[in-house]
Amino acid sequence: MVKNTLQLCLLWEPLSSLVDRLGAFASTALLLVISWSLSVIFWPTERPNAPVAGYRSMFEPSFLLKARFIRNANKIIGDAYKTMRDRPFVVRRYDLDFVVLPVKYLEEIRLISYKKLSSRGAQVGNLVPDWNGLDGVVNSNLHVEAVRRHLNPDLYKYVDYGYNELAHGWADEVPRTDDWSLTNIEEVMRRLMARITAKIFMGDTASRDPSWINISVGFSVDLFESSFGIKMFPPWTYPFIVWLIPARYRVRRQLAATRQMVDKLLQRLNDAQARRRQGETIDEEDTLLNWMVENGKPWENTVPQMAARLCVLAMASIHTTAATLANVVYELCAHPEWIPVLQEEIDTIAQDLGKPDDNLASEGSTSKQWCERLEKLDSFIMESQRHNPVMILNPQRLATEPIMLSGGVYIPAGTRLAFANHEHHMDPRTHPDPAVFDPLRSYRKRHAAADQRHLHLADQTHPSALSFGYGNQACAGRHFAVAVMKLIMARMLYEFDFRFPEGQGMPENRYVDENVYKDLGARVEMKRRARG
Repeated sequence: MVKNTLQLCLLWEPLSSLVDRLGAFASTALLLVISWSLSVIFWPTERPNAPVAGYRSMFEPSFLLKARFIRNANKIIGDAYKTMRDRPFVVRRYDLDFVVLPVKYLEEIRLISYKKLSSRGAQVGNLVPDWNGLDGVVNSNLHVEAVRRHLNPDLYKYVDYGYNELAHGWADEVPRTDDWSLTNIEEVMRRLMARITAKIFMGDTASRDPSWINISVGFSVDLFESSFGIKMFPPWTYPFIVWLIPARYRVRRQLAATRQMVDKLLQRLNDAQARRRQGETIDEEDTLLNWMVENGKPWENTVPQMAARLCVLAMASIHTTAATLANVVYELCAHPEWIPVLQEEIDTIAQDLGKPDDNLASEGSTSKQWCERLEKLDSFIMESQRHNPVMILNPQRLATEPIMLSGGVYIPAGTRLAFANHEHHMDPRTHPDPAVFDPLRSYRKRHAAADQRHLHLADQTHPSALSFGYGNQACAGRHFAVAVMKLIMARMLYEFDFRFPEGQGMPENRYVDENVYKDLGARVEMKRRARG
């Protein structure tokens, strides 16, 4: 290791003078080529015994394949799935390789201990936590346990809390117009989700604080940019590269601001605990932060650790949920014949339970009653997720020790495993006529037989529905996310009509590695529904 470092230092001085004379793009390309060449020479890695997908020829350098993966992951994965869909194959990302497994391995992977194959390790690893101020999240599962052990058992109590919080933000975040109004619907959904999750995670102090709403919305974007920028280079370059990533400085500022807020909240909680011990009756908000403070270890309850954990929780709950909601609206605009179908379902429920407005309790109804009856909307969300994934490699696992799978597939320690979920969802062996957008696909399955009524739901995992992962390491917050999505869309469709602006169709998918997002310029038009 020392010898390798000395050799790199000898190269740096002439290299830096050359970089000064090149433009930004050429400099970045040069650094990538040199760093990856040195990485191959000095840090060879153990490889899985599966073919690498995507090479154009035997002469193509690996760094070019990795560069193409950034914007063309869907094509590389799609082509490999068509030719090797029943066999494992490897796709190459700048920072690591993925072993993409056929879906026949789902059950085998599910049964392997999380200590050997970690979903959290894969997810957190994507954030480059040690270099983004999130190192404590790697060593603690406290925030996930808070969702599993505190939120999920009383799910609809917290959904009610969150939904009722929209009474303080709906008019501020949602356009209120009788004429068609051009709207960035994904930004609207982000801010609605930020308010709801802030109420559940931290209470009124956060959910009604504009600075926290801005932090929680911006953090996911900046963290993604920072992580992606860092991961374009080999891990041994991180100590140098991180100082050149502008988004990383924004992430640091957001974490610092969050620490200030968390410090005040923790002081208030500690004061309340002391007063309770003295026999006082204290009226406190029931939040995930409270639960984590009461159940966390001393090192987990420090201000920096708790601030990082709350930012990661906000990122996980806001980004993918808002993107999914925006995709639902885009699909409604692309298939407007389904808008009256869903509005009819919602109007019928509203006749029994009251309007899905600011406060469900004022109408004598609960979020649970609404969610259980929104069957067609649930099915629409599932079909939208199938056509519009937020990731095209999911679920993911990180191997923490060498593993031999059936069929002789060898997985070295440190390897990332994944499944080609989108290709699987669009495979005719999984779903008949997969290219057809069929919003009642899951609805019909539920009503085909009495024993299917509680199956094929958007918050359930299944070998044919991998949007939230699979098995006991699937997304812990999926039940909360789906319930909130259904309630937000119910209110949206109860109050508004939607359409695309003239000349715009379904926004195109864009790719950054395995991550999927819609064209950032996409907009919809919305206006109040005309009622007789």
